[in-house]
Amino acid sequence: MTAVDDFLATTGDVIAQIWTAATTPVDPPSQAVVLAAGLAALAVVLVTPVWRVARHVVTIAHEGAHAVAAMVTGRRLDGIRLHSDTSGLTVSAGRPRGFGMIVTAFAGYVGPGLTGLGAAWLLRQGYAVGLLWLLVLLLALLLLKIRNWFGLWSVLVSGAALVAVSWWLEPPAQSAVAYAVTWFLLLGSVRPVFELQAQRSRGRARRSDADQLAALTRTTGMVWVVAFLLVTLGCLVLGATWIVEPATPA
Repeated sequence: MTAVDDFLATTGDVIAQIWTAATTPVDPPSQAVVLAAGLAALAVVLVTPVWRVARHVVTIAHEGAHAVAAMVTGRRLDGIRLHSDTSGLTVSAGRPRGFGMIVTAFAGYVGPGLTGLGAAWLLRQGYAVGLLWLLVLLLALLLLKIRNWFGLWSVLVSGAALVAVSWWLEPPAQSAVAYAVTWFLLLGSVRPVFELQAQRSRGRARRSDADQLAALTRTTGMVWVVAFLLVTLGCLVLGATWIVEPATPA
């Protein structure tokens, strides 16, 4: 019982420390750091060899958004697969047509941008460290639905990196990382939409989210590509406005 008591006490102390860090507002970094984080994220998105690796993070957010939308609309989430070519697949069960299926299909490409927008809002309130721990929690929940080894590895590596930053770095460094991650989600949500349309124009994405939505709504895939672009660009503009402005510590 002593060992169990010690384990429970240690676990309780760790959770208390995490909760305190996550719920305590921190001062925002300087504007120079915020802009530098944005430029670094932009470079990651624009430099193709780097983007091919970093895009896995966007895929995680993409498939996670499909999963959340499926559950919110009453569909049964069966599993998520993440592949080494940065593609992914979220499988849910329910009606093959209707509102739930439309929302689930639409959520993927706009998911990273909406996640970035939510992250930007938290940064504006001063909860940079809280954002990092929230992302860790979301990855842990996502892990429960991963159904392949590469997906498991991808989510674990992302989560471990965030835990390392959130636990061992000092608050100024944590805040800088939180801003960089947020910038990347906002900026990185736009490029996949252009990549999608490039693939569609070459006839290589016949089962894309846009084309599934077109079949569900009797429209064209291009309508949905434009919708994805408008939402992601809107998130980028609004999110950038929020994080460039000074955060407001409570």
